[in-house]
Amino acid sequence: MADGLCATGGGGNRRRDHGGAGDAAATGLAGDPGVILHLYIARRFLRAFGIVLAVFIAIILPIDMADQLRRIGSDQGFMAVLSLALLNLPRGLIGLMPLFVMLATLVLFLGLSRTSELVVVRAAGRSALRSAASPVIVALLIGILSLVLLNPLVASTARQYDLTLARLSGLESRTVSVTGQGLWLRQGVASEQTVIRASATNSDGTHLFDASFFTFDVNGVLTERLDAREAILSFGAWTLTDVKRWPIAGSGNPEADAEDFETLTLPSTLTAEQIRDSFGNPETVPIFELPGFIRQLNDAGFAALQHRTWFQMQLSSPLLLAAMVLIGAGFTMRHTRFGKTGIMVMSAILLGFGVVFLRRFAEVLGETGQVSATLVAWTPPIAAILLATGLLLHTEDG
Repeated sequence: MADGLCATGGGGNRRRDHGGAGDAAATGLAGDPGVILHLYIARRFLRAFGIVLAVFIAIILPIDMADQLRRIGSDQGFMAVLSLALLNLPRGLIGLMPLFVMLATLVLFLGLSRTSELVVVRAAGRSALRSAASPVIVALLIGILSLVLLNPLVASTARQYDLTLARLSGLESRTVSVTGQGLWLRQGVASEQTVIRASATNSDGTHLFDASFFTFDVNGVLTERLDAREAILSFGAWTLTDVKRWPIAGSGNPEADAEDFETLTLPSTLTAEQIRDSFGNPETVPIFELPGFIRQLNDAGFAALQHRTWFQMQLSSPLLLAAMVLIGAGFTMRHTRFGKTGIMVMSAILLGFGVVFLRRFAEVLGETGQVSATLVAWTPPIAAILLATGLLLHTEDG
């Protein structure tokens, strides 16, 4: 048998020689044990991530449907409730992505430890960092794909969700819009509506410059127009300066009937909080359109701190997912016979939540302008990666 194996091996060598070095080069990468091991661990991680994602979808969707039913009532029907829940689902999933990656990492390495595969990998000379490399790369790819594909989907579904919820609930839609022509606002009651356009404004939208007020009746017919050099919102009214008023309805010649006022007070249903909140969540703007939208806000006079911080947060999200993998690996890349598995899992989850909480707290600091948006977005995930890498190195030495 030994001779036969030798002969077969020799024949195989001769066939490889005759086949040339090209075949060996073509199959060398696929036959590399290191590459095979990386692909195996990556597949296991993707499978665990898919299972965690499916479980959470099955949990989140019925809960969200119950919440939508409470919001719009049972008169709208089951399909309206289901459509609202489905529209709101991508926004909920992308917010929980760090948790999904953390749980997938725990499932992966606990499974490898339970079957002693991790012991074999370590005995073969693979360090802890090299073993964690493939899930880290997969997490980075998941983060990049979420940024490129899921983020625009979330922006689209979030806008549609807000519009559908406003329509089914009988609420007003967004009050403010920013375009290349300036800032647009809408105010009024059931009997009349006023559309306001301003070329510029202050940071909270309560001080308008070069403002025009267009008033429409209940039938949507323009009744009058007001132009003012400045308009200041305070105590439920606009105080206009250097005003010209054109009576449109019932006037044969609006220009001839126009009036000039040094100051004029116009009642308003708007507040500073409504104007600020009417921009909506920055997640309703696709990541590719966000820089242009921020420029429009800056041109209109708004600081756009929330949008700038959100943009940097989204760019740094792949690093956060990689940090979640490293944190999970640092607590679970040990054999289950050492015990305390539950404590280690709980420690990993608590540390992961601590990093997310720190990132959310830093986001608030960025939105209020106390810290640079770039600093608050990139510092927590980088610090978490360094901390988890140190934990893995400590595990390796142990």
